[in-house]
Parts: sequence; structure tokens; C-alpha cells
Amino acid sequence: MATPKSRPRDGYPGRALALILVVTVGLVALMFGTGNTKPRLGIDLAGGTSITLTAKSTDPKAVNKSNMDIATGIIERRVNGMGVSEAEVQTQGSDTIIVNIPKGGDRQNAADQVGTTAKLFFRPVLAVAPSGITAPAPAGTPSAGASGSPSAAPSGSATPSASASAGSSASHAPTASASATKQGRSVGEALAAEAASPSAAATGASTAPSAAASGSAAPSASGAPSAQATQPSAADLSAAMTQGTVPPELQAAFANLDCSKPEVRAAQTGADDKAMVACSQKPENGYYEKLALGPAAVKGSDVSKAQPSLDTQTGAGWQVQLQFNGTGTDAFAKVTGQLATQTPPTNQFAIVLDNQVVSHPQVNGPIPGGSAVITGRFSQAEAQDLSNVLSYGALPLEFAKSDITTVSPALGSDQLKAGLVAGAIGMLLVVAYSLVYYRGLGLVSIAGLVVSAALTYSIMSLLGGGIGFALNLPAVCGAIVAIGITADSFIVYFERIRDEVREGAPLRPAVQRAWPRARRTILVSDFVSFLCAAVLYVVSVGKVQGFAFTLGLTTALDVVVIFLFTKPLITLLARRKFFSDGHPWSGLDPKRLGARPPLRSSRRRSPSSAAVKEA
Repeated sequence: MATPKSRPRDGYPGRALALILVVTVGLVALMFGTGNTKPRLGIDLAGGTSITLTAKSTDPKAVNKSNMDIATGIIERRVNGMGVSEAEVQTQGSDTIIVNIPKGGDRQNAADQVGTTAKLFFRPVLAVAPSGITAPAPAGTPSAGASGSPSAAPSGSATPSASASAGSSASHAPTASASATKQGRSVGEALAAEAASPSAAATGASTAPSAAASGSAAPSASGAPSAQATQPSAADLSAAMTQGTVPPELQAAFANLDCSKPEVRAAQTGADDKAMVACSQKPENGYYEKLALGPAAVKGSDVSKAQPSLDTQTGAGWQVQLQFNGTGTDAFAKVTGQLATQTPPTNQFAIVLDNQVVSHPQVNGPIPGGSAVITGRFSQAEAQDLSNVLSYGALPLEFAKSDITTVSPALGSDQLKAGLVAGAIGMLLVVAYSLVYYRGLGLVSIAGLVVSAALTYSIMSLLGGGIGFALNLPAVCGAIVAIGITADSFIVYFERIRDEVREGAPLRPAVQRAWPRARRTILVSDFVSFLCAAVLYVVSVGKVQGFAFTLGLTTALDVVVIFLFTKPLITLLARRKFFSDGHPWSGLDPKRLGARPPLRSSRRRSPSSAAVKEA
């Protein structure tokens, strides 16, 4: 019976080498197959935009760690929702958030939205009027005669201006409409289509000039020119065209509000539980509107879902569909039921985003079911931005953009070049040291560094495409430090082998006896490095995390390389005559190492000497 083949004392090193080579080739092939042939670069290497946001609040206690952490998470989700997956959002100090948007992201759009507070409320409309309109200069031509000229005196009549009039001294200004089309409308099951627009006189405002035809009060038909009319001011026109009733506490603010100025539109604020004045977010028919609004009836936090959609049935274009939670559903149904019993414009519902009115639709009946649609002549990008802001919630604090800095790609390229040069210098120094001091064994360390570099590069490239990992300058520093960690593992093993050779052991037994002690030292050293990297990653933020991540990754790869590449390769080389015989260029020459011959006679006593001692 044949004796089974025993396992070699030094194992099967070829299998381990084959495994790590297959893994390395597979990762490189996957890297080229997916097209991720280069690591993604961070803002400090590729260029981009850095935005500094400073929290502000009327209550100093509101600027705390909890609210800052919530705001950081919301801003990060909001920016990532725009497709800027490699953006970096981090807190700095107690009241500052830094947002880094690398080159290639929608930097302008992100800069516009990262600090948006996104406070959404649904408020009833109390009054509405055009803002910033001007009347044309009065003409100096004679009147058209008694038969067709309008009355110059204001009339208290509620007759609409639908009669045939040739002209009017004030009728050229835009007429405020009571329909639901101001900046769009919210279309639910009970939101009606756009109503016909009555004139300002039809609203019951007694101060609106009448456009009804009159023959009795016309000037003489003799052809003499009429008296020069006084041009009304923008404030007078706005007051004359106001629909609804402005509460007494808001009358002064409403009269002085000029929504045609961007700084005025952005400066409007109001408490949630009190009435306020606000401006429309977009112009309608060439002018902005100012509105008096009641207290908030439904909060934006009650919106559970928001998504853009294209209205193909009515051709209204892009819109935003809203879904309310339980509390919002009940409140929305109640308030729309109350508004449906009112007359224009108090039957309108203002959708107020960051104190600006997105739309104020007309409500014809209660809207149950907890769903609504915001339309407002949105483009696809605008609808996506609005749904993005609503979906990811309102920030608990208000933020001011205290600084916006753009890092040019040229500067980033210079920093990357400097990092690569530093890495190349470090690699050359390690290679030179290995060849001079370890000679033939130095080739093993060089091969191990090449394998480690291939694994690190391919994994970083794949992580960049897979999870958006961006390589920044600290991460490059971590990779450079890893060169020393990998070289240190080689040195520990090489020195253990040389210690065994100095003790007079042949090379193959020396390789086997040195491995257990070297393995223990290497594992302890790498564990400490990995633990430091993990702790640093958890407690740090921003770019320091890039350093910790790279350090931890390369430390783990060092264990893989030393176990699956370095040790098996040395085991195979120990079988070669060049190394086993201690060639001077192998790095294992016993004479150069000061080896002493084994003292075998002292370890084994002869039988005669033992017998003499017993006698």
C-alpha cells in the first residue's frame, strides 16, 4: 500500500501567491472594465467651491450641537440630492458649517440651496395688490367726445369694466386678478381651474376708478384739449388696486412694501402664529405682488413627500406633488373647507416658502386625502429644486453665507503634483535602503510595495466610482505614510530570519522559525495603526477623515500582502541555491551576518562520559 504524500513542512506557498495575484489582476481588470481608471479627487486637488455658512438665530440657545448636527445632515442630503455625491459637509466650531463642492458638481445651484432654510407654511390670503407698477404719462390729446369718453370722476359703482370704453386715465395699469393664477396654483381634487378675472372695481373697493362709459360728464366736443391730468404714484395705484382687507396692524407695512426691489423681497419675515406681509417669489405679467397673509394654518413639516411631475393632461407643465402626514391632512382639509366659503381673494391659499409666496391658489372646496399639487410655470430644474428642498426638510436654523471660495483647478493640480513628488521620493528612499542593506531580499520588499500599490490604487479608484470616495491631500499623505508601514513589516520579518541565520540555522528552517515571532510583531503593530486610524476617522471631520480612511485601508492591505505575498515568496526563494547557500548578494550571507556554527557537541553527551559520571 502506497504511503500518502505528506504535506511539506513549509506548506504550499505557491497557492497563496496565486491567490493574491488573481485578486490583484481581478481588481485591476474591474477598474478598467468599469471605466474607473483614476481615483476621484477632492476639492483641494481638483478644484471646486467651498461655502462657509454661519448659523444665526434670535434665540442664542437655539444654536447648539443638536441643531447644528441636524442642519449638517439636511444640507448633506440636499446637496447629494443634486447629484454632487462627493460633496463634503462638516461643522467647524459651534456655529459654522463648511460645504466643499468639488469640480464637476452643480456648484452654482448647490451654492444657492445649501443655506436655504426651506421654511414652508400654508397661510390664508387676506389682501393682494400689484407692487411697483407705474401709470403711463397722461396724453395731451383732446378727448374723444361725449359719446365714447369715460368719466373722469371716480365712481362708486361695482360695474365691471367690460363696457366699450375708448380709454381711461388709469386703466392702462395692470388690473389685479382674483383668479388662482398668481405665481401658480395648488391643484387638488377641489382646486378649480383659473377663474375669469374681474376688474378691480368688481372687488368692492370703493376707491377704484370706474371705467364705465358716460356721456353726460364728458368734456365739450369743441376740440379743446382736456386739462392736464396728474400722474398717480405707484403707491396710489397699488392702493387703488388692492383686493381684500388689510388688517389694521399691517396697513402701514403693506402700504410701504415695494416688492419690485430684490432686497425688500428677501427681507420679509414673520412669526408663524401671526399675520404678515410678503412678496411673490416670481413676477406675474411683468410685476410682483404684495400680499397680506394670516397666521400659518399648515406647516411644511407636515409634508411627508414631495416629488416633481409633468402635467401632460392640462399642459400646465412641471409641477410638484405634495403628500401630507396625518396631522397635515386634517389641518389641510379643515382650512381649505373654511376658505371655500369666502370670496376672492380671501378664498385663496398662499404657499409661503422662506417668507416668499410661491403661489396663492383659489380654493373652491375642501381638499381631503392629504395630497396637493403646486404649479407655477416651473421648469424641470425649478420643480426638482423645490421638491428637493421640501423632501429633505426645513433647517432648524437660519444660515448666512459668510464666505464662498473657489479653488482653481491649477492650484489643485499643483498640490496633487507636490503630493505625488513627495510619495515618489519616499518610495525611492525605501527602495534604495532595501537594495543597499538587504541586497537580494530588497527585491522582495520592492515587489511587495508594487503589489500593495496596485491594490491600493485599484481599490481607491473603484471606491471613487462606487461610493463617491474623493482623494484629498491628507489622503495622499496617508498613502505616503503607508509606504513606511509596509516597509516596516518587511524589515521585521527579514531581521527575524537573519537572527536565525546568525544562530547557525540553515535558511529554510530559519524562515519557518522566524515567521511565528515576526507574525506576532507585525499583527500587533498593524492592529495599533488600524485602531488609531479607526478612532481618528470616528472623532474627526472633513479632510482628516480622508487621511484616517487611507491609513486604515493601507494598514489592512499590509496584513494581506505580508501573509499572502511576502512570506510565501521568501519560502520559495529559500529553496533556491542562491539564497539557501548564503550568496554574498542574497542578503543572507552567514559570514556578513557574523553567524557562528552550531554547538552540537555541547548539546549531546557521549555514553562514556555519562558512565564515568555515574561511577
